[in-house]
Amino acid sequence: MKKITLFIILLITATSCVSTKSTLKNVDDNAPDLVLNKNNTFTITLFSSDKKYGYDPDYPVNIFYQNTRNEALNESRFLNALAGPNGEKITFTRLETCCPFPTKRSDMGAGFLNVYELKWEGQKKPIKLYLNVYEKGILMVPMGLSLKKE
Repeated sequence: MKKITLFIILLITATSCVSTKSTLKNVDDNAPDLVLNKNNTFTITLFSSDKKYGYDPDYPVNIFYQNTRNEALNESRFLNALAGPNGEKITFTRLETCCPFPTKRSDMGAGFLNVYELKWEGQKKPIKLYLNVYEKGILMVPMGLSLKKE
């Protein structure tokens, strides 16, 4: 009886980790497909005017590109296109994976956000960006950042 009770508790806990409704606010399946440029980074032409874009887990940078088999590659394609506010070279480190959400683009039926810390010379405090490789959206430069000069 104890084993059955423990199993039921574990099952309820496991299924409650992923909500059936996504909290992501900026998913757009009609967004244009991402394009790679000659530097093997994503071509970005838009700058976000939303303070939450990329900085809030409900408004991650959606970088779905072809498939999610190599998420680190797609994340670096986005991050390597960015620079600090005055064109400074940035460095980035993946801090954690968080914030599960339901998605049809994963074999598990759930996706996760990857949290990156960005630093550059002269910066007072590192910033954190939330990246989502499972969903599409309009790709933009988050506020406070710029594009790397080619």
